[in-house]
Amino acid sequence: MKRVVSVSLGSSRRNHQATAEFGGEMFSIERIGTDGDKQKAIDMIRELDGTVDAFGLGGTDLYIFAGDKRYTFRESVEIAAAAKKTPIVDGSGLKNTLERRVVQYLQNQAGICFQDKPVLVVCAVDRFGLAEALVKAGSKAVFGDLLFGLGLPIPIRSLAGLARLAQVIAPVVTKLPIRMFYPTGKKQTENKPLFSSYFHQAEIVAGDFHFIRRYMPADMKGKWIITNTVTAEDEQFLAGRGVSTLVTTTPDLGGRSFGTNVLEGVLVTLAGKPPQKLTVDDYEKILDDIGLVPRIKQLA
Repeated sequence: MKRVVSVSLGSSRRNHQATAEFGGEMFSIERIGTDGDKQKAIDMIRELDGTVDAFGLGGTDLYIFAGDKRYTFRESVEIAAAAKKTPIVDGSGLKNTLERRVVQYLQNQAGICFQDKPVLVVCAVDRFGLAEALVKAGSKAVFGDLLFGLGLPIPIRSLAGLARLAQVIAPVVTKLPIRMFYPTGKKQTENKPLFSSYFHQAEIVAGDFHFIRRYMPADMKGKWIITNTVTAEDEQFLAGRGVSTLVTTTPDLGGRSFGTNVLEGVLVTLAGKPPQKLTVDDYEKILDDIGLVPRIKQLA
């Protein structure tokens, strides 16, 4: 059996283990949170290095993309460097393929019309492929990178504006400690509503679940959420806020959807190639081969 382990800076309350078949191979998939402890994450990766088939890096990213530019997080590189033998991925390669396909799937298979639909993407530099797909589908998108990443009351309303922002702030933000702009550890289970009007105006809220969960208002009646990394407890939380429909870009495995870093670990294992040699076409082919589709769940 293949084994993929996601080491996350997130809360250990969200730990989970499951087995599943992908591409004719059985996989043991495990997510282990370190409650924001970077050194603990490094030690764990060193201990498991060479004994598992792939690592996922959760609770942070190695890279963010804006247009054709890629920016690297210094703190994440320190963690990933602990893996000397086993490939380690953060899900960014898969986000650029899988999450584009989700919008196409919702249009073509679920009959969802995005034209002129108000959408809030809580952090788009982390999910540029999803942001581009939503704009291409005709939605009226607001990107909340400055709102929720830096706490500034400045919505971004175009991909060009997002790319310009990324070129300015990414070289700086990627040098800072991750905890300064992203919920890690216990913060992942706290809810502190922020800039609620942008949630109220949107019919669909998309992007990183920890941003959504932390900053969403009490009333989310009738809204759709497009995200992943959602546990059964999270689903109850969303239903209690009135969310009507949950779409996860990764499948339900043993009662929760894992992050894209986990699924990218599976794809890298199936491909048998180093992650840096995998192309968009490689990802597309494997996704077609394993027949992965989004999960759509009615909550209310």
